[in-house]
Amino acid sequence: MRDILLIGVGGFLGAITRYIVSISIGQRWGAGFPMGTFVINITGCLFIGFLMPLLTERFLLSPQWRLFLVIGFLGAYTTFSTFAYETNALIEDREWLFAGLNASLSVLLGLSALKIGETLSKLI
Repeated sequence: MRDILLIGVGGFLGAITRYIVSISIGQRWGAGFPMGTFVINITGCLFIGFLMPLLTERFLLSPQWRLFLVIGFLGAYTTFSTFAYETNALIEDREWLFAGLNASLSVLLGLSALKIGETLSKLI
């Protein structure tokens, strides 16, 4: 139960941070390019790339920090960071085919699923 609470609090803070960052960037840069989402995705990748080695290799902190910061906060801030981290893990393990499939299929099927969802919503 404690782990779920840590993830929930981290997620709450990550979602709020995502909203504030996205709104702030949108107000500054306009809506022509999804700059808010872009910045969130890139900074999420930066944060997960920075935190995971520190939490799991360098400082060996309590696993609860990973639950709170990575799964909770970054999970709500952006799921793109998790996608990038897992694809990188496949690359480091020399799982080239799986890394390529994960990257290409995630984008292609994600966009396809989005279009299918949009189409289905218009049928209701």
